[in-house]
Amino acid sequence: MTTATRVPADPWPAPRASGPVRAVVRVPGSKSGTNRALILAAAADGVSRLRGALRSRDTLLMAGALRTLGVGVDTEPSPGATGADWVVRGGLGHGDGGPVAVDCGNAGTVARFTPALAALTRADTRFDGDPQMRERPLTPLLDALRQLGAVIDGDAMPFTIHGKGRVPGGSVTVDASGSSQLISGLLLAAPGYDRGVEVSHVGGRLPSGPYLDMTVTDLRAAGATVEATPASTGRPPVWRVAPGPLRAHDRAIEPDLNSAAPFLAAAVATGGEVLIPDWPEVTTQPGRMLPALLEQMGAHAERTPAGMRVRAGDGLHGLDADLGDVGEAAPVLTALAVLADSPSRLRGIAHLRLHETDRLAALADQLGRLGADITVTEDGLAIRPAPLRGARLDPLADHRLAMTYAVVGLAVPGVTVDDIATTGKTVPEFPAMWAAMLAGPHLASDNTG
Repeated sequence: MTTATRVPADPWPAPRASGPVRAVVRVPGSKSGTNRALILAAAADGVSRLRGALRSRDTLLMAGALRTLGVGVDTEPSPGATGADWVVRGGLGHGDGGPVAVDCGNAGTVARFTPALAALTRADTRFDGDPQMRERPLTPLLDALRQLGAVIDGDAMPFTIHGKGRVPGGSVTVDASGSSQLISGLLLAAPGYDRGVEVSHVGGRLPSGPYLDMTVTDLRAAGATVEATPASTGRPPVWRVAPGPLRAHDRAIEPDLNSAAPFLAAAVATGGEVLIPDWPEVTTQPGRMLPALLEQMGAHAERTPAGMRVRAGDGLHGLDADLGDVGEAAPVLTALAVLADSPSRLRGIAHLRLHETDRLAALADQLGRLGADITVTEDGLAIRPAPLRGARLDPLADHRLAMTYAVVGLAVPGVTVDDIATTGKTVPEFPAMWAAMLAGPHLASDNTG
């Protein structure tokens, strides 16, 4: 995957930790939860309020896309919480209009969730985005929408959907081995299709399965009837969503557990301890798997009434794990792996080649500038301990890579990061949050010996 040519501003000097990090860090709302909730609220009749939702580039792009499709979306302050309340006045597909244009930026959820809704409007909607977005998997989604009855010009971005006010729906097969969002995008709009939608996955390994669990859970919470049949011998996984109205409702957005990853990793990298408040007891977010993975690297993790507490153990060890369900954590785990005292093998993440950039190649190349010994394998990365030095690193417009470099910088002097502002895709004010973490507030255990 190529990236746009950019002239970077002065790089951000990644702070080196002067000692063990000991802090409480409150992370913003889930991007995945916010954007799914926005989609479902847009398709419902009535007014929904999303409390503590994330306000970042990706969610602002989603809100803008829905406004383009005729949905009322406003924000209000969220007292006592990080983020904002989104107020959504649903009722998609009732107006005439167009042509209109949707800017997807580099947000996969916008590019893959909104086209199926646009087919229900009466507008000609053109979709485009950042140069990187033009290379991310979309063709299987567009092919599936055509099979369901949508009228579309183009096989990749930019493309135009000619909304007719209704979509027949029915059964369709999709190769979603590039992204589970290709299926989620169909399911989220399915209640508005005449016959609903039945989706079967065919092709390679389906990545990030927990995100499909999140989609199913959120659909049911909005009143949809959903059946999910797991894969069995000789049969692919199948999802069925019946036609019917969605109900407007208020919901609280969970903290983004993926965005907690660099802060928890900071505890492990520096021999310290970090608490993430409001960590949900039960969640479909894939980030719920992160504490167990950190434990495999030698850390101690405990969910307490105050939140998730992770503290370093006696050392930082390599990790051998299949990360197919939790690929978003792979970059940060790679940062810890290059600091570990033994080799690591991260598997099941071939799909990371198709994210904001080719994350596997980028991690090997950029962290290689520090002296890291990383080999790209068929489905992941192999990392071996090596002496590290400072260098200037480019996140290639990828928010997860920028946060990864910040983690390495805690332990390696002289790391600088171009375009640290790209973290605003999911974590607004990341540099300020990082600095605040290094400054405290201190945990209660600091005073208990």
